[in-house]
Amino acid sequence: MKSIARTTLILVVVALLVIAGVAVIMLGGFYQTGTQPTEEVKVLVLFDVGGRGDLSFNDMAWLGAERAKNELNVKVDYTTPRSVADMENILRSYSESGEYDLIVLVGFLWTDPLNKTADNYPNQKYALIDASTFVNRNNEVDILFREQEVGALVGVLASGMAKSLNASKVGAVAGMSIPPLWRFHIGYLFGIKYFEMKSGYNVSLLWQYTNTFTDPQVGYNTAWQMLQQGSPVLYGLAGYTHVGMMDAVIDWNKNQMGKAFAIGQDASQEWYAPEYIPLSGAKRVDVAVYTAIKMVVEKKWEPGIKVLGLAEGSVGIWDLEGVRTFAEWAREVGKLGDYTVDEVVSIVNQTRTQYIDSTTWEIYNELYQKISSGEIAFKDPASIEEYNSIINALISGDLNAALSRGTI
Repeated sequence: MKSIARTTLILVVVALLVIAGVAVIMLGGFYQTGTQPTEEVKVLVLFDVGGRGDLSFNDMAWLGAERAKNELNVKVDYTTPRSVADMENILRSYSESGEYDLIVLVGFLWTDPLNKTADNYPNQKYALIDASTFVNRNNEVDILFREQEVGALVGVLASGMAKSLNASKVGAVAGMSIPPLWRFHIGYLFGIKYFEMKSGYNVSLLWQYTNTFTDPQVGYNTAWQMLQQGSPVLYGLAGYTHVGMMDAVIDWNKNQMGKAFAIGQDASQEWYAPEYIPLSGAKRVDVAVYTAIKMVVEKKWEPGIKVLGLAEGSVGIWDLEGVRTFAEWAREVGKLGDYTVDEVVSIVNQTRTQYIDSTTWEIYNELYQKISSGEIAFKDPASIEEYNSIINALISGDLNAALSRGTI
């Protein structure tokens, strides 16, 4: 196997980790101009360690805040901590200042600093993105995502790609066994079984927890084993670890071991290797940030846990516009390699067209409508026992075991 030196590429994905003229997530399609406030609201966005240029959560948070600045006439400042150890002091200092109407915290690493700070500043509003302290405070909103929904859509498309490759397995390289990954697992397996039910084509799932979000070598080794086991389509749900999965897929193809594809998650990751990464699931951190700011601007503050999904335009599959945007960002930070942005978009479009047939898109669109309309909704397992029970039921073909509303 080749070295995975390519994985030094900046592709930090926050560790709660984790298409083509049809019903897909549009980067700007659902944006609506907001009502201009009568007085300026000041917002501080505290990025995860690493800040801008990660081509993932931090860049998407910036996108949502910039949208709020332009549409809602808010003033936005940005700060990046130098390390995890700096987070609490930074948060405490800005909270003490009283300068900001809202402090937005990007990612789960802010959970502990927020727990140690928020009660001391009851008049300071906080929005924690893609994580929760699970503490009810009047000055805190935690914005989460319905990962089952994006997982289900990816499951349909992954199965369709496997069928096009005459394969009967798909895989997933996952991070740690934690609730967000449970939800991804339930959704992904549901989508696979939904495709099987609708198409009559049987596909099984290889799911592997790596127990890390930060080790691309582990991701590479895990992916290589899955490829050897006959799974040519792999879904990355392990943050930086699944960059190693992408490298394994690249090497598998370049070594002429067979045709294989990787699927990204959260940000559009197609730019990394557009010949081999035709899809990415979307987790719209930008929408979450904009939503939190809008609550303050419109004086409609709702503390507690707020969960966003397909109906809110917050999860789905990145469309070609999104692919282009992230390819442009990759070019700006010198990470696009020998591709042009237009080449990335063209290659991705061609690969999707070639390996995802019209029947698969029909199944995808049908499931998309069921989810987005609220006809069906997924269970959110409260314990590992409930999670395992749902997975076992899905494996046996009981799709309704994954649903809290509706039936299949």
